[in-house]
Amino acid sequence: MRTTLNLPDALINDLVIETGERNKTRLIKNALEDMLRALKRKKILNMSGKMELDLTVEELVNEREKDMI
Repeated sequence: MRTTLNLPDALINDLVIETGERNKTRLIKNALEDMLRALKRKKILNMSGKMELDLTVEELVNEREKDMI
């Protein structure tokens, strides 16, 4: 999707310095993906202790691997 954004130059420049990514499209895409991943992680952590789960770690890993196929 093409879009026009007004972003502070200092913010973009700081991200370029910190990440080494010089392509602004990839820079913004990666930043958005990181933000979304962090929000999902926070949501999952907030659910801690609120549901019963009777699976072992190994069973969870196996289920995840099945979903990726």
